[in-house]
Amino acid sequence: MSDRPEDKNQDQATPQGGMSKGLTSYGDAGFSLFLRKAFIKGAGFTDRALDRPVIGIAATGSAYNPCHGNAPQLIEALRRGILMAGGLPMEFPTISLHESFAAPTSMYLRNLMSIDTEEMIRAQPMDAVVLIGGCDKTVPAQLMGAASAGLPAVQLITGSMLTGSHRSERVGACTDCRRYWAKFRAEEIDAAEVADVNNQLVASVGTCSVMGTASTMACIAEALGLTVAGGASPPAVTADRMRVAEESGAAAVGAARARLTIDRILTARAFENAMRVLLAIGGSTNAIVHLAAIAGRMGFSLDLKALDRMGRDTPVLLDLKPSGQHYMEDFHHAGGMATLLRELKPLLHLDALTISGWTLGEQIERAGPGFRQDVVRSRANPIYREGGIAVLQGNLAPGGAIIKQSAANPELMEHEGRAVVFENAADLAARIDAADLDVTAQDILVLKNIGPKGAPGMPEAGYLPIPLKLARAGVKDMVRISDGRMSGTAFGTIVLHVVPEAAVGGPLAHVRSGDRIRLSVTRRELTLLVSDAELAARARSAPVVSPTAERGYRKLFLDNVLQADEGADFAFLQPTASRRPVPDS
Repeated sequence: MSDRPEDKNQDQATPQGGMSKGLTSYGDAGFSLFLRKAFIKGAGFTDRALDRPVIGIAATGSAYNPCHGNAPQLIEALRRGILMAGGLPMEFPTISLHESFAAPTSMYLRNLMSIDTEEMIRAQPMDAVVLIGGCDKTVPAQLMGAASAGLPAVQLITGSMLTGSHRSERVGACTDCRRYWAKFRAEEIDAAEVADVNNQLVASVGTCSVMGTASTMACIAEALGLTVAGGASPPAVTADRMRVAEESGAAAVGAARARLTIDRILTARAFENAMRVLLAIGGSTNAIVHLAAIAGRMGFSLDLKALDRMGRDTPVLLDLKPSGQHYMEDFHHAGGMATLLRELKPLLHLDALTISGWTLGEQIERAGPGFRQDVVRSRANPIYREGGIAVLQGNLAPGGAIIKQSAANPELMEHEGRAVVFENAADLAARIDAADLDVTAQDILVLKNIGPKGAPGMPEAGYLPIPLKLARAGVKDMVRISDGRMSGTAFGTIVLHVVPEAAVGGPLAHVRSGDRIRLSVTRRELTLLVSDAELAARARSAPVVSPTAERGYRKLFLDNVLQADEGADFAFLQPTASRRPVPDS
């Protein structure tokens, strides 16, 4: 792509693009454009400005979303980059989601945000779009919507928060949030200290400072080729993040001129690269659901068995919490994604195209030779010898389940125990801290009905708390199993995303307290030690009725949401043609 001024002047918006794109129909196209220009000129625009390529800015700033608290500064830098490159920036709002401020869960609203994003991109005249997102579900929602809309798209990550300090100990959300709350539950710290640390865990605006879902999706967006080089790692409140915003504006103008549509970026090879990166960073288990949904919009199906095979030769290289010790700002100081991708080069498709117009291989080379650092390990000296996520199967999860093995207790990854069953989240809340709960540290906690339909929305309730009487006795981890999700910032021996979920009649629905369950991460097995005949008898005696609703978004959600292995997307938002597996093995 050229940066010469004469090229920019020659390649102005065509009648099919810019402000002429997607005209409202009044039966007279000339009048439609005349009317549109009349109204936009009311905002002070000239014909010269309106002749430029139009770059939409999907703005997600909200008082309810501190992860996006730097959005005004990002938009200012982004507009500067667009204008300097010869484009016309046009900001528009969409739904904004924050994990802690969305009931019943932000995942319940992810698909709605994707619809909002897709339809506003389609409805309004723009030649390319920049998507500003950071908090867990916003980036997946934006990429899902942009994938369906089909325009050139650049993802601009809001960036991670800075770390804080509690009594000289470095802390950051949200792995340390969970660690300190567990200490408080176990009566290892008092109410005064937990209140004190609460003031230090989030030291600035921005997303979680560990390798949670937000950081994972930032890294995946760069691995997919949809951010500018180095777009994943700069913290939210740094000059580096503002420079990334400016560069993103220029990249969007370049992509609009080159007609570098999103389908040329989101190829099968790009998704395979993203899967490798997910494994190597010890990334959030949630990213599997989100990647499956994004891939589904492009007509691909994520092959979880292939993901597991890839994990056998893709070690965890990134030493970040919860799998390691560092934070996102350390990753950025260590060179960010360029350092990681350089180490992964033999495992990547280097010919995959990025939004900047370079291939991934060219982009890695342009980043330079690297330097000494201790955050990204070499493949010869990983922090975990396999990928961070393992895929399990067995009669308890015929469609699969996952475990974040890099953040689990090695002593529990080969374990057989008695099931202690909770029927739903309300049952868990009512009984988990009861003094008379029949539970030991060797048991396996099972939580049903927190899947896509069961909750609804598949909340991050899979991180079941240690029963209070065991926590106070010093128990730090137990095997826990559910059809829900957990935060990418969480840790422990936790089996998630059991498919089919209990609410649609999966075997999980028929587990009873006292049943024996065997987990073998080595063999990738999750087995309920109950006969098929007994399970069938239980299903007949207590048939499952799938939940629905009378009206509104809840009805739309319950009637159309897919299972976790298909991304928990809505069926009607994905192409009807049969999907191609990624990777194609």
